Amino acid sequence: MSLSELSTCTTILVGKNASYDGSTLIARNEDTGTAADPKKFVVVKPENQPHEYKAKMSQFSITLPDNPLRYTAIPNAVDKQGIWGEAGINSANVAMSATETITTNERILGADPLTKAGVGEEDLLTVTLPYIHSAREGVERVGEILKTHGTYESNGIIFSDANEIWYMETAGGHHWVAQRIPDDAYVVAPNQTGIQEVNFADSTNFMFADDLQTFVEENHLNLGDHFNFREIFGSHSQLDHHYNTPRAWYAQRYFNRAASQDKTPMSDDLPFITHADHKITIEDIKFVLSSHYQDTPYDPFALGATKETAPYRPIGINRTQELSVLQIRPNVPTERAAIQWVALSANPFNTLVPFFTNVNDTPASYRDTTAVVDSKNAYWANRLIAVLAADHFQAMISDVESYQEKTLGYGHQRVHEIDTANAQLSDAALTDALTTANEKTADHIMAQTSELLSEVIGTAGNLVPGTFTRDNY
Repeated sequence: MSLSELSTCTTILVGKNASYDGSTLIARNEDTGTAADPKKFVVVKPENQPHEYKAKMSQFSITLPDNPLRYTAIPNAVDKQGIWGEAGINSANVAMSATETITTNERILGADPLTKAGVGEEDLLTVTLPYIHSAREGVERVGEILKTHGTYESNGIIFSDANEIWYMETAGGHHWVAQRIPDDAYVVAPNQTGIQEVNFADSTNFMFADDLQTFVEENHLNLGDHFNFREIFGSHSQLDHHYNTPRAWYAQRYFNRAASQDKTPMSDDLPFITHADHKITIEDIKFVLSSHYQDTPYDPFALGATKETAPYRPIGINRTQELSVLQIRPNVPTERAAIQWVALSANPFNTLVPFFTNVNDTPASYRDTTAVVDSKNAYWANRLIAVLAADHFQAMISDVESYQEKTLGYGHQRVHEIDTANAQLSDAALTDALTTANEKTADHIMAQTSELLSEVIGTAGNLVPGTFTRDNY
């Protein structure tokens, strides 16, 4: 498997004034090259963080700083291709999601080639998240790594804390720009270079490689009269029109319908920074990152759908391995502010589960994912449901949607219950209590998921070819 096949994701970022409760929200589907690539949800304690790090899929290696922070991550259950930590929140309440694989163009790759000894998605969370205390520090750390080591791929990297969200895009082997997402805005990033106008005089909202302007000028890369990062560094290929832009189109259509009426799935001019017509909720993010163009002519699950009627890559795809919605909440003590909402396997058929991140460990059903199928693992139970339900979508979607509604409601209930029950705790006592509370949450969700799996197996068993009853004659 090539490096470029390993992750093809969709990202949603929601500023604190655009979210339902004042939280910063960053979310990303981790989509890989195969339908089954099992993931686990873990806590990495400082004593378990490597000091000398070496990648498995590239020639990248680095000596890491002392005194790492504790952090959560969703690495591969089988590490033969490396860690791939993907998404987590550290003990300073800084969240990171890495990475959104993006595209660039040939002239950029010629001027600043990718480097085999550079950092990549396999490495980025592990070598960054334990060492930062703000979203801005995350950009600064990755910028230094890119300057020293370069990268072997083009990626979007996301950081958030209680106040800010930063989206960082690499271009070529060593160049990059990062933009602070406005507090009242949201962003959808679908495997394309997204950042548009860069204001080099505005250090509050933009960061960039030291030599970015000089690099562009010396290599004659800017074909316009202003510095539009997407236009200079991005791509506008036929693949983009079928694989990337339709996802941004559908998401923007959902969040602000009136403003998107003149756009199509192939529109090249969809804005990067956008504003919703309502406050954005956890459920909104889950719906969009599970979507398959429902209520449009392009839904692959619609009755009679063919490759001709559904020519666009859905957002909710069978190759999704996990979704993390990383929430840093306001107006609660910092020790309880951070929640990682986790969904495993294909999003049209799974649910989001809230896990407090100030914990010593994660629930076994989410932590101990096996290399082979085991329905006691949250990943594999959801993968089995997805495989069966996708083949009998119309027959099973009612049961799936009922499960999703009940479990998401339970998730919000649990956040309220846990906040209330632990309002007087702090320090180690609170960490222990949140660890135990997460276990209870996971146990309930696993029981509900097992019930759905039983229903799905029963329905699918009655629909297989060769089914024969006395009614057949």
